[in-house]
Amino acid sequence: MKALLTIGLLVLSNTFMTFAWYGHLKFAQMKWFGKLGLVGVVLISWGIALFEYCFQVPANRIGFVGNSGPFTLFQLKVIQEAITLIVFTIFTLTIFRTESFRMNHLIGFGFLILAVYFIFKK
Repeated sequence: MKALLTIGLLVLSNTFMTFAWYGHLKFAQMKWFGKLGLVGVVLISWGIALFEYCFQVPANRIGFVGNSGPFTLFQLKVIQEAITLIVFTIFTLTIFRTESFRMNHLIGFGFLILAVYFIFKK
């Protein structure tokens, strides 16, 4: 149960993180947003990133083996990175339709999945 809760919170966290880091690139097409300066964009991104932390910190606390969770720090980090790539890919392909998913991306993701396998291997 703690493993699923941790992964679910990490998915939510990474969704907010992706919007905070990359959403402003798409939002710039909106008239009111396009008029904001860099400071305004940074403040909006920080506001979105606050929600990222609201999910990331509990995910790590619940999931960490030192708090009776199922994952080591290395495992938590690799899970988070794999989730980040999945969320980012979905975000990019649905929000930025000018990007394409190519074979080199698939191969790179395959190597990252291998990294997850080796991190979890005892």
